Amino acid sequence: MNPVRCLLLCLLVVSLGAQPSSKDLRASSERLRTEAFRTHGAYGDLAWLCDRIGHRLSGSPQLDVAIAWAQSRLKAAGLVNVHAEPVMVPHWVRGREAAELILPAPHRLHILGLGGSVGTPGGGLMADVVVVGSFDELDQLGTAVKGKIVLFDVPFKGYGHTVVYRHDGAAKAAKYGAVAALVRSVGPVSLDTPHTGAMDYDPAFPKIPTAAVTIEASTQLRRMQQRGERIQMRLEMGAQTLPDVPSANVVAEIRGSEKPEEVIILSGHLDSWDVGQGAQDDGAGTVVVMEAARLIQGLGLKPRRTIRVVLWTNEENGLRGGKAYREAHRAEFKDIIAAVESDSGSERVKGFSLDLHKATPEAKAAALASLKSLGAVLEPFGVTFRLGGSGADVSPMVGEGVPGIGMEHAATHYFDIHHTHADTFEKIEKDDLAHNAAALATFAYALAQSDLRFQ
Repeated sequence: MNPVRCLLLCLLVVSLGAQPSSKDLRASSERLRTEAFRTHGAYGDLAWLCDRIGHRLSGSPQLDVAIAWAQSRLKAAGLVNVHAEPVMVPHWVRGREAAELILPAPHRLHILGLGGSVGTPGGGLMADVVVVGSFDELDQLGTAVKGKIVLFDVPFKGYGHTVVYRHDGAAKAAKYGAVAALVRSVGPVSLDTPHTGAMDYDPAFPKIPTAAVTIEASTQLRRMQQRGERIQMRLEMGAQTLPDVPSANVVAEIRGSEKPEEVIILSGHLDSWDVGQGAQDDGAGTVVVMEAARLIQGLGLKPRRTIRVVLWTNEENGLRGGKAYREAHRAEFKDIIAAVESDSGSERVKGFSLDLHKATPEAKAAALASLKSLGAVLEPFGVTFRLGGSGADVSPMVGEGVPGIGMEHAATHYFDIHHTHADTFEKIEKDDLAHNAAALATFAYALAQSDLRFQ
């Protein structure tokens, strides 16, 4: 045999020998699943996070406690290089909030100020309310809303479609001289539970106070306006933005046995809004990521590539954690095989979506085909693979070419309680968390054992 051909054949055999067989991966997957359901570690961690720490808005003492708690849990699990990477984050505080309908009949309303809003003048403000159903309708009214409160009564048609009214409503209303803006809560149902969330101002126009009202209140005010009744409201909001404060991303690793420089990131965000317990958003994603790594480590599996846990700070009102990580780890981008994020609740995972921001359509199709090669190992979990989004926190990296992967959950009832006082632990299904942790652990381990690259 030709010596060169012999050498190449030997190298191929060695290379193939280093790859685990599908049978080996399936056996590891079954061990991971069995252990996840035996211990229910994710469920126990989430109960602690919700019951003992609670909601965790950036700048709050609760988020600081959660950051310390997560590090201690990851160290106890045997992960290495456990540390906090400093990040400066916004510090917005809600303050006292109250809304009362004066005309046509007295009625107290439940509201939640939107994150980043300014407060009302001392003692609050009182003004007439104008209800609109779109930005186009507001544009048609123009300066007729001057001195009034604008309410955007826009039914939920999917989060991405409707959230623009929460984010941009105040700026659009201020353009025409409104003194405050309200938005119908961005969600499909309500039990008189308002949904908070982030908003933003346009520097070209004044900053006016803005809050979410419940679906019940929004539709009620719409009916009043349709009857030709004058609507007058008193609004009080004590919101203010304080100077930035220190926070941190939590990082931990299972070092790769053969290719430690190649990294698979598993991530969720530790912060939440300042209502409820942050169980679905994103306590569930956080503990599933922690449990996936703990399962791999605890069973003594040795991934060829490094599996890195990153628990983000400040996803909800600034994305400072993701942006800081991008800047600190830019030199590693070429070796980040994938940045995976779980941030859509606790219901069972349905699939993984591959996000390649800079790839051509042909390259995306080829990368998806490569990802689907892991499908046999994940078949027991019933997941699918597609091209799509990844996650808010990994988006700063993904925007610069790092492959992103979103962990897609059923999310049947996720937006029912999203950003509300109702986002609490008792709505979590124990077996769903175990299932998701085992699926993520299987996916991460199979990817770590492979030579797949998506860029």
